[in-house]
Amino acid sequence: MNLSHIEHLGIAVKSLEQAIPYYEKVLGLKCYNIEEVADQKVKTAFFKIGQTKLELLEPTADDSPIAKFIEKRGEGIHHLAFAVEDGVAAALAECEGHGIQLIDKAPRKGAEGLHIAFLHPKSTQGVLTELCEDPSKK
Repeated sequence: MNLSHIEHLGIAVKSLEQAIPYYEKVLGLKCYNIEEVADQKVKTAFFKIGQTKLELLEPTADDSPIAKFIEKRGEGIHHLAFAVEDGVAAALAECEGHGIQLIDKAPRKGAEGLHIAFLHPKSTQGVLTELCEDPSKK
């Protein structure tokens, strides 16, 4: 697998409206994109620092994975996302070949038009891992 960089850190928050001021006013970052990903029941806000992004994740439904995460663990780091240069599908096949438990068997559409897939934390030393590919850079 050819990883190029940490694409983003996903951070679960109860409210974007309450969380964004900390990142903007205290840390001096600029929120450059807010979007809803309806099929994942989440609203996201993005900040960039160097080549890495921070993705704030607000649940839009009580049964969303983010709502369940916050209920169980509280607000905080939810996942670590890596950019893959050889495609998410190839990376998934490679991970599965190494015995890694996949959450997604095939890439799906994520925020910012990325193709994404998740690896189960039971196979990744407790870290929910996301693989990302930007189809516009092919």
